[in-house]
Amino acid sequence: MALRINDEAPDFVADTTEGSISFHEWIGDGWALLFSHPKDFTPVCTTELGAVAALEPEFSVRNCKIVGVSVDGVTDHEAWSKDIESSQGHAVNYPLIGDPNLDIVKLYDMLPADAGDTSAGRTAVDNATARSVFIVGPDKKIKATLTYPMSTGRNFAEILRLLDSLQLTAKEQVATPANWQKGDDVIILPSVSDEDAKTKYTEGWESPLPYIRVVKQPGE
Repeated sequence: MALRINDEAPDFVADTTEGSISFHEWIGDGWALLFSHPKDFTPVCTTELGAVAALEPEFSVRNCKIVGVSVDGVTDHEAWSKDIESSQGHAVNYPLIGDPNLDIVKLYDMLPADAGDTSAGRTAVDNATARSVFIVGPDKKIKATLTYPMSTGRNFAEILRLLDSLQLTAKEQVATPANWQKGDDVIILPSVSDEDAKTKYTEGWESPLPYIRVVKQPGE
């Protein structure tokens, strides 16, 4: 079953490097970033886990928890975490889910149902499609997904930017334009009438085209 934006994020119970979690309960009333890896002790993923550890305070300020999942067991994750800290300069400061039976990567449609039921004997190439990011909102629905090849490290500063946009647009009736950064001007949604927009944006807006209404970011 393919997962799409606005689908409910599948719930699960799993062992992690910080103990057992029930995913929806663990999220609570905030946001969550779930990102996956095809195998432990792989070079690109090692850099990614370190990069996310460095950015964890930024996600925390945005009330967004982080959890990783890799297609290996928790014991391997604990050993891998030592490599990550020594090579990347940042200790992993969020839970890593062990998925040795491939349950979660199948649940999230990252591997097909007939992929077997164990990570034993599988290489990173066998699990290459387990390279996804899911941002889940407080309503437990998927707000965004991204999938990368194994050869390309993910840009987590961009994912942080995406989170800023998701949180802003969930609260305000606006959209963010290309290359938007927090604090930049935004676009009033087409579903908002000019009359309603005038009530909120008393200083008016710029209209480079009749269907584009640009205003300062609300709250800035």
